[in-house]
Amino acid sequence: MTIVSTANAQHYHWGQSCDGWHLLALDELSVIEERMPPGSFEQRHRHARARQFFYVLEGEVTIELEGEAHSLHGGEGLHVPPGSAHQVRNDGTVDARFVVVSSPKSHGDRTAAPLEGISL
Repeated sequence: MTIVSTANAQHYHWGQSCDGWHLLALDELSVIEERMPPGSFEQRHRHARARQFFYVLEGEVTIELEGEAHSLHGGEGLHVPPGSAHQVRNDGTVDARFVVVSSPKSHGDRTAAPLEGISL
């Protein structure tokens, strides 16, 4: 067993200058730490199989889940059930850091979920 951190985990870039680190990358379980700069957001989407839990470490993120906006601060989390349309964004003024736990892994299990008839 090896101690893992953002210093030695597999790193990737996504979206608008966002970062991700694969802390655990198994088919049945994925743990990723992500960093989103202010003003960044991801495409609204859903996962057919993956259940996710987002846990904020620093900053603030807004997670739109099935048309309802949830504001999460450091020390708060939100469960996203499989099939639920969602989008994470950083509406704050500082970087947001959070952990995303997915079971099974969410990569390869994502389809776009455009906003239709939803006003936030």
